[in-house]
Amino acid sequence: MQRFFYISKKIIPPQYTTTVYLKTPLQPTKLLLDLGASFTWVDCYRNYNSTTYQHIACGTPLCDSFHSLACGNCYEPPGPACANDTCEFFPENSVTRKVNLEAALIDSLAVPTTDGSTQGPLAHVKNYIFSCARTALLHGLAAGVSGTVAMGRSNISLQGQVRTVFSAPNYFALCLSGSRKFLGVAFIGTSGPYNFLPGIDVGKSLIYTPLILNPVGGTVITYVNHPSDEYFVGLTSIKVNGKVVALNQTLLAIDSETGFGGTKISTVIPYTTLQTSIYKAFTEAFVKESSVMNLTLTKAVKPFSFCFSAKEIVSTRVGPEVPTVDLVMQSEEVYWRMFGSNSMVRVAHKDEDVWCLGFMDGGANPRTSIVIGGHLMEDNLLQFDLESNRLGFSSSLLFQGTTCANFNFTI
Repeated sequence: MQRFFYISKKIIPPQYTTTVYLKTPLQPTKLLLDLGASFTWVDCYRNYNSTTYQHIACGTPLCDSFHSLACGNCYEPPGPACANDTCEFFPENSVTRKVNLEAALIDSLAVPTTDGSTQGPLAHVKNYIFSCARTALLHGLAAGVSGTVAMGRSNISLQGQVRTVFSAPNYFALCLSGSRKFLGVAFIGTSGPYNFLPGIDVGKSLIYTPLILNPVGGTVITYVNHPSDEYFVGLTSIKVNGKVVALNQTLLAIDSETGFGGTKISTVIPYTTLQTSIYKAFTEAFVKESSVMNLTLTKAVKPFSFCFSAKEIVSTRVGPEVPTVDLVMQSEEVYWRMFGSNSMVRVAHKDEDVWCLGFMDGGANPRTSIVIGGHLMEDNLLQFDLESNRLGFSSSLLFQGTTCANFNFTI
C-alpha cells in the first residue's frame, strides 16, 4: 500500500498545507508543509482533546535520542501543554522565525493509503512524536492551520516516523499543484510508480542529482555537531535561454564551518530567492533575453520587480512563452529546466494584467545563497531518495500532458 497525503495551495499568505489525522478519536488537522523541519509541532493550548496523548519523561532513552536541550516542569493544571519532568523541544515557525520551548508529545496519527486502484484504510502511527506549541506561534500561518508538519531528514519527521513504523524504503515524493482549487500530493515510503491521469507514471521521467548535507543546522536553536535537516543540492550554474549567467561561484558552495552558501529547497519560501549579486546577474540576463523575444518591461507589481504585459506574451502548454531557465547541477547534462509556468507569476486585478518574474532578491548576506521556493516546484515531481541520497526531478509535468492535481487513487 502506498501512503500519501494531499497538499493544498494557499494564496494569502502563499503557503502549502496538508491535512493529517491526529489524536483519539482521529481528527483532521491542517498543518503547514515544512520540507526542511526536523519535527512536527501542533498548537496544544487550544482545543487539543485526545484520550491517548502522552508526555515523554526526561532522562529516558527516547528523550535522550532527540538531543533535547531542556527538561520542563509545570505549575498549572496538567494537560497536553503541562507536565512535570517532561522532555522538551524548541518548535520554530519557519515563516516568522519565532521559537518557543514546549513539551514533547506522543499521540496517534494517520495518513491515507492506496493500492493504486482504490483508496485503502488509514495508515496509523500510534506513537507519533511531535511538539506541543503555543497558539501565538501560529502567527503568520494560513487561516485554519494548527501547526507545521515536518518533512526534513530527521528520523522524527513525518516520513521518517511513517517509514519506520511500516518498514518502508527511505523515499518520499512531492508534487505541488499550481492550482489553488485542485490538490497536489506527497507519497511516503515508495519509489513509485507515481501514477497520474491519464495513466502516466511520471516517475519514469526523473533526472537525478546528489543531495548535499549541510554540516551546520540553520534553525534558531541549533544543536552542536548536528547537521541541517534541510535538503541541499549542488547547483553549479544558471542558464537563461541556454546562456550561462556569470555568477560568483564561491556563493554556490556551502562553507563547512558556518553552513552559509549553497542551494536548498523550501516549501515555506513561496518564490525562489537569490543572493543579491546572483539576483542582479540573473535578472539582467533574463531581461536581455526577453528583449530578444520582443518582450518589453512594464510597471512592476509588488512584491515583484520585473513584469511584462500579458497582452504581448503568448501562452503555451508550459505557461507564458518567456526565456527558459536552467538550474545546472553536477554536469552540463544534468539540469532542471524551468518554463514560464514556474518562472513567471500572473498578477491580474483592477486595470493590471501582467506576468512577473517570480524570483526575489534574498539580500547581500543570506544564510543560503539560493533558496528554491514552492512556485518553482509546482507541477514538477520531486523524489527524495534518501536510500541513495539523491534528488529526482521531472521538469514540468505540463509537457507530459498532466499536472500534480491529476493524482487519482482510482487509476
